[in-house]
Amino acid sequence: MNLSDLKIDYSWTLFLDRDGVVNTRVLGGYVQKWEQFEFLPGFLEALKILSSEFSRIIIVSNQQGIGKGLMTEDELEILHRKMITEIERNGGRIDRIYHSPHLEKEGSVKRKPNVGMALMARKEFPGINFKRSVMVGDSISDMIFGKRLNMVNVFLSEDINQARKSHQCIDFVFPDLISFAEAVSGMKIN
Repeated sequence: MNLSDLKIDYSWTLFLDRDGVVNTRVLGGYVQKWEQFEFLPGFLEALKILSSEFSRIIIVSNQQGIGKGLMTEDELEILHRKMITEIERNGGRIDRIYHSPHLEKEGSVKRKPNVGMALMARKEFPGINFKRSVMVGDSISDMIFGKRLNMVNVFLSEDINQARKSHQCIDFVFPDLISFAEAVSGMKIN
């Protein structure tokens, strides 16, 4: 299957993981404040393109740093407001951000790979059809989340050949979000 076979149009919804897709992941830690937040190269340009291709763009993010007491809900909200301001300043948009503050061991329905955040999104945006949605992430947890809802899964990895072999939940692999955005917009055929 090619990306063009999906016939993505403006009725589709785009779900994005945050750390490793939107911003640089802090290895062995958490982005706790704006000063630690760094957009990945090409992300702002990609989101500008994708904003004209998808009717809804939603971030779904596990944020167990809150559950560990490393940051508060208010601190996360401040970081997300600044992130959205910068995205909008560059011509993109995020329609909603959902996060799970739960620790992995809690097994919360909200924490990916469980589907609680997606169900919350569909409740708020009844037009969401998961079969006409794309999940973009950089972890297998993101891919399982998407597959449980019958979404199209896009895995971001610099090692495209290894990623394709690594898990049956992966539908497409791109090195970064800008490559995916260019493919969706037809500027570059994959």
